[in-house]
Order: sequence, then structure tokens, then C-alpha cells
Amino acid sequence: MRIQKFIADCGYCSRRAAEALVEQGKVIVNNSPATIGMDIDPENDRVVCEGKRLHLKVCEKQYFMFYKPRGVITSMKAQDDRSVVGEMIKNIKGRVYPVGRLDRDSEGILLLTDDGELALRLTHPRYHVNKTYRVTVKGYVEETKLNKLRNGVELDDGMTLPALVSVQSMKNEKGHSVEEYKETKDGFDDNAPEIVKTALHITISEGRNRQIRRMCEAVGLEVMLLKRVAIGELSIGHLAPGEYRPLSEKEKELILGNVGLEYVRKKGTQRPAKDNRKHYGREKSIHEKRVLKRLKNNEYKK
Repeated sequence: MRIQKFIADCGYCSRRAAEALVEQGKVIVNNSPATIGMDIDPENDRVVCEGKRLHLKVCEKQYFMFYKPRGVITSMKAQDDRSVVGEMIKNIKGRVYPVGRLDRDSEGILLLTDDGELALRLTHPRYHVNKTYRVTVKGYVEETKLNKLRNGVELDDGMTLPALVSVQSMKNEKGHSVEEYKETKDGFDDNAPEIVKTALHITISEGRNRQIRRMCEAVGLEVMLLKRVAIGELSIGHLAPGEYRPLSEKEKELILGNVGLEYVRKKGTQRPAKDNRKHYGREKSIHEKRVLKRLKNNEYKK
């Protein structure tokens, strides 16, 4: 087994992060520094990562959905006095880590897991996993700019792949929605000056650093708010900033299937009941408490 795969399968970090640790000399195999790609015997070799002895995990992998708030850094380790994801998920037993990143000024869905293979595939460009963002920009967005985003934008690291872009809403100075808006041949309309912000849905299949912000900047759009609302077929739903929950069995099947992995449901595992859909990080609502009480009293049984 390759050293980076072993570290990821132990649930210590993603495979890419493991490669970085090996390059930094923080991985020792049998008292000697490890090298990227080296083969090890998980049963007989002694692997130490950042001073910690690693062992292959035999327990079931964990998968969580987390709503990263704005102002929080996608990291498990403390960053001076800045808030990090690791501080907000201390109640999760075992070691999980974020899959991919959201920059500090962005918010939205972030997956947490100890499944190294899934983390690798979700972040590898080969698998083209769709990620959807709700992007609020200043002013009115002309159709020409929308088409540039859709067809691909030239960035300093190359041309972006085509994206799905749609207008979700437009608001005027009073905060009212502008339902109908038509451009004239010269690209202007009498309503244009009163539109102060436009909400777009942008779906991309790449994962470049700050890609959405850079794409918008390249076509002359100023981003006011950026929220990731979906990864693959998983939607953030009704999670609030700072909340997290485990993925349902169906969601595990979906996200693993997106990258060509099969999820084997454990024997005897039932589909999640309503009492398993609680939102971690907050007190249960009155409605949730009523549902739990009825479940306990078997009131939902036919």
C-alpha cells in the first residue's frame, strides 16, 4: 500500500495532505523518513505522522455536512486568534477533516469525513464533481457577462471550463424584486439604474483557488456574498451557519456514487428516521421534540 493512501485510510488527513506531510519530512516509516509513493506493509511497518503512530481504522467511515459561516477558516488547527472549522466540530467523535476549502469570506456547505479515498476524488479535477454557489453581485448583470461566465473565462492559471449560470433574483434600491427586465439593442434599459444587486446561481466542476470570485472579477462583477449551496447532489438544505449533521444513508450513496465509489449499507441499517435528522450544534425545536416523543410512543406505526 502506498504511504499516502495508508495515511488517508487511517483517517488522519486527505491523500493530498498526506503527500504534503511526506514532502515536509513529517512522516517516519521504521525510523526513516518516508518518500512519496513508497510501499508499506500496514501490518508490519511502523508509521509515525507528526509524532503520532498510525493504525488502519477498522470502524465505519464517518460523513458529515457542515455549514461553514463567513469569517471561519477551513482548517482543523488553530490560526492565531481566528476562528477555524476544528473549533466548531469538537463534539464529533473520531478524527474527521474538511474536504476541499471555502475561503474565509465565503460560507456554505462543507463536507467532513475520515474517508481518504472520497476526499481525494471529490477534490481531484478528473472527477468533475459539480459545486453550486449562490453569488450576490452589485448592480445589474448584462447578458454578455452571463455568457462569458457560461462559456469560460481566461484566468491567470488558464481558461475555466463552461459553467451553468442563471439569474435567481434582482433587487432595486428599496429591496423589492424586479421580476421583468429586458435589455435594448444598445444593452441598456430604463430599469437598469435602480437594480442594486443580482443573485446568481453558478455551477462549476473545477476546484481552483477562489475560482468563483476570480471569474466574477474577470468579467467586471463585484461579489457581495458568496454561498456554496450544493456539492454534487447534496444540498445544504435548512442547516444554519455553524450547524452540522451526519449524512443519511441515501446521501452517502449519492456522494460516493458521484465519484465512482460504492457505498455498502451495513446489514440491519434502516433508512434514517425523523429523530436521526436533528441539527447538531443547536437545541431541538418544539416540532422536533414532538416528533421524537411520538416516535418513542410508537404513534407513527401503522
